[in-house]
Amino acid sequence: MKIFSHDPTKALTKEEREVLKTTEWLVTNGLGGYASGTIGGAPTRSYHGYLVAALPLPFGRTILLNHILEEVWINRNERVALNGLEMEGEARREPSSYIAMFHLDSGLPVWTYEIGGLTLEKRVYLPHRQNTTYIHYRIAAGSGNVTLRLQPLVNMRGHEASVNAPLSTYTLSVCDHHFELKPSSEIPAVRMMIVNGERAFAIAMETIRDVTYELERSRGYAWRGDLWSPGFFSAEISPSQDATFIISAESWTVAAALTAQQAWDLEQERRRRLVMEAQRVACDEVTKQLVFAADQFIFTPVARQEDTARARAAGDEVRSIIAGYHWFTDWGRDTMISLEGLTLTTGRFVEASYILRTFAHYIRDGLIPNMFPEGEKDGLYHTADATLWLFHALSRYLYYTKDEQLLRYFLPHLVDIVGHHLRGTKFNIHVDPEDGLLTQGQEGYQLTWMDAKVGDWVVTPRRGKAVEINALWYNALCLLENWLRRLDRVEEANSIAAHAAKAKQSFNKRFWYQEGGYLYDVVDGENGRSDPACRPNQIFAISLEHPVLEREHWESVLDVVQKKLLTPFGLRSLAPGEKDYKPNYDGDLRARDAAYHQGTVWAWLIGPFIDAWLKVHPGDRETAKTFLHSFADHLASACAGTISEIFDAEPPFTPRGCCAQAWSVAEVLRCFAKTAEGAGREGPQPLVTEMVT
Repeated sequence: MKIFSHDPTKALTKEEREVLKTTEWLVTNGLGGYASGTIGGAPTRSYHGYLVAALPLPFGRTILLNHILEEVWINRNERVALNGLEMEGEARREPSSYIAMFHLDSGLPVWTYEIGGLTLEKRVYLPHRQNTTYIHYRIAAGSGNVTLRLQPLVNMRGHEASVNAPLSTYTLSVCDHHFELKPSSEIPAVRMMIVNGERAFAIAMETIRDVTYELERSRGYAWRGDLWSPGFFSAEISPSQDATFIISAESWTVAAALTAQQAWDLEQERRRRLVMEAQRVACDEVTKQLVFAADQFIFTPVARQEDTARARAAGDEVRSIIAGYHWFTDWGRDTMISLEGLTLTTGRFVEASYILRTFAHYIRDGLIPNMFPEGEKDGLYHTADATLWLFHALSRYLYYTKDEQLLRYFLPHLVDIVGHHLRGTKFNIHVDPEDGLLTQGQEGYQLTWMDAKVGDWVVTPRRGKAVEINALWYNALCLLENWLRRLDRVEEANSIAAHAAKAKQSFNKRFWYQEGGYLYDVVDGENGRSDPACRPNQIFAISLEHPVLEREHWESVLDVVQKKLLTPFGLRSLAPGEKDYKPNYDGDLRARDAAYHQGTVWAWLIGPFIDAWLKVHPGDRETAKTFLHSFADHLASACAGTISEIFDAEPPFTPRGCCAQAWSVAEVLRCFAKTAEGAGREGPQPLVTEMVT
């Protein structure tokens, strides 16, 4: 997939420079670690680095190598800079005008430079489930030799540490072309080596002051900091001699276990298998790229080693889903919403079962965790909807796999969850016995997916009976009733059915907003009021497997959502014209969070919208497919090959937030499958008829 191209005989235009500075790339390693940067080379985020390693506690994700200054020397006297840094008061290096192309090869980044009659190619790849980065350079066309010079730059720090964190004192150890750089802090050493016949290292210690990170500045965070270098590596490369720079947090035995070619070939083979497993959806360049994007979020959480020990003792493996890069960890809500698109649509059924079992272990007081904080092993449980999404995720899993064993494993958990909700659990989450609706809310907490909070300010508290919470509650009751009947637990099923019937009757009586022709967002809210704000949450009353809204209102609700909330990149979180509507998501943290759910477009909501559309217009897949068209173009912007978290609410719908978001990718990929020719009513037909885990 081509992302950028340029005529290297000409100077970069202003527009091309902007693309090189703002378009990002991302490669992940299946552990939560990654390498990432801008395609022009200058780091603009605190999270950019060539090795962000996922380490066991107490470290968690750690930035071990921040940047590499790359130069090519021609005839030993002509220097060509391939990338640079932004400096306070000066530009140390602008993006290289020698760049001819940047593209993705099976989802992996490839740079092509035209220099002195030669075509130089650079690739970055990470072996799966290893904290190692390979940066491979080769002459792809032309004749002659050049000298490659690489200067590693570090400020080793925790993932959430600011760019202005003080520099450590570093100790460099060298043995037979193997280099270890160890900070004075407790952070483990980073290991480096350049693999090439003619290679050298020159000690040239340097502190580079006041490196600037433009994205951090625009987001209101610390944006200026220092980097340190021990010196530079060099290697002669020719048409017959490549060079590979290897960076690793692993032991030397592991780091040197694979040659550069072996590492590349094995990763390419793994990616070919991903496409084969997802063959019913990966039918063109766009959907294949989305399959690669989906793979970036599925990971083994090595920081929580107890999870791994427990799972392996049971004959399982531990898996979870990173909610978004760069700063999210695994979140319960995001995981359950993303499960179908990331794992089931792509044929990764065993990993889906591992994910479900992983979260089953963490059920407490009828709730699954909202999130696992960076570098910690215990989850936070302040969510009213994540646990209800678990029912949805399990239902989709069973549709694809017919895995009765997992259903039997989960059923006691599900009965316990519903019991806690009926009796009442944490954060005032409980069913109102008067109307059977689920209510929630506690001062100082944001319990729904609209969860922005700045200090003590909960931007959209939505305390009371929220529309999507009750749509999910009804859906969960119906699913549980069916599963109980399947296992001949008739009396329990009848009891659950009675709760579902009461909730549905009350929902249709309480939530219908006649004046607007749509649904209240919250009833029995602050001071007992109902909130008529037009938000996308109402779409779940139609889109879920068991819609709680009466059929007679579907067209009206869908029409309002389409006219007021639909954009080319998902649904607005609040309709234009509402008093709190914000058209742009920018500025400092307070300004951004004030807009986060007050108009900002969320890409993942295109999924439930298309589900609802196809219920109202069954069989009209061609129209449904048009709602996805803009995402194909988006794959070449923001973070190459993936989908952003959010977008501004007005044209040009600038992408914002996380540049790679799990549920954005999951729901777009799922809907490509659902709208594909030959798809069944609920999407692609299961690839297996029975599964035992």
